Amino acid sequence: MFLDHPTITATNSQTEPDRIERLDRVYGYAMALADLDGNPAFVEKLTQIHDHKGTLIVFWHEPPTDVERNYWTRAWASRVGDGTTAVVHEF
Repeated sequence: MFLDHPTITATNSQTEPDRIERLDRVYGYAMALADLDGNPAFVEKLTQIHDHKGTLIVFWHEPPTDVERNYWTRAWASRVGDGTTAVVHEF
């Protein structure tokens, strides 16, 4: 079992706790996509995910591949996410 999961934060999370809930679901979605692709190293590259007013910001230890970036775009655009493709990657 992997225990060093990324930090999950959101702007206005104190007044809008559903933002953290949504990020938990999006994180699970992205992890499932990585698992389906046989990409166990995916989780080790992440440091933090943050919802900034509807934009998902993903922070990485090392640069992600295009496929790994797409996991987040798909998850954020899904019904469990924000329904948009507003994803920014920082490393």
